[in-house]
Amino acid sequence: MRLTPGQVNAYRDRGFVVLRALFDAEEVESLRTAFERDARAPGPHRVREDGTDELRAVYASHQRQPAFASLIRSPRLLGPARQLVGPELYMYQFKINSKPAFSGGGWSWHQDFMAWQAADHLPEPRLLNVALFLDDATEYNGPVVFLPGSHRRGAAGGRSGSGTALSGDHVDPDEIALGRDEMRELVARHGMESAKGPAGSVVLFHPEVVHGSATNMSPLPRRLLIATYNDVHNQPGPTRRVRPDYLVGRDTRTLRSLDESRTIADGDLIP
Repeated sequence: MRLTPGQVNAYRDRGFVVLRALFDAEEVESLRTAFERDARAPGPHRVREDGTDELRAVYASHQRQPAFASLIRSPRLLGPARQLVGPELYMYQFKINSKPAFSGGGWSWHQDFMAWQAADHLPEPRLLNVALFLDDATEYNGPVVFLPGSHRRGAAGGRSGSGTALSGDHVDPDEIALGRDEMRELVARHGMESAKGPAGSVVLFHPEVVHGSATNMSPLPRRLLIATYNDVHNQPGPTRRVRPDYLVGRDTRTLRSLDESRTIADGDLIP
């Protein structure tokens, strides 16, 4: 799996690119089943919507479910990630954001790298978010909305996340949300575009592209898997509080794709 020159250029210019229907219906159903199984596992890796029992996010499913452990090594994900970032990558963070029908909450306008720089002292934005749609992403069920090209400005407003005070291990976008005046300026300059497509589609997006999403008011769920690859030479720096390994990957060995590895056990694998 290799991106075309046009797809690479679109990512460099716009900060994101959508790959439609990269995984088929059977593969997506396998991943949904693995997520449902993992969502029942108790622990701090589960984040709930405020004041409810509904899941907002589940972290590090690749550490517990073979389907996701195999997915992050799939040439369909790892190949494009190597093209856009570099050949030596590891899994920095893995999460599945869940927006149930009629109630899934939104995510404030933000840039991911600001959170990671503040919480983990990452030196540079040499990462890639690879987001796989576990459900159809439509205009109605709270798709991710991007500001095309906003990543080229670096930290919005010239701010750096290194001085941001965070309340806990899990960083909610509300803590690093961009202000209304700043967003008016950014939208006037860059516009807005939502990432939509059938289940099994993938959107590759830059860690500094401005994005957010609205509440899901539709009867259609929206589950979004986000695997964040990081350059092995861009590891977190010293911090007073080290976040747990379900939020920040400790295994920084270079990932090998499934077609290169002879050590992955047979089972629920996505080639």
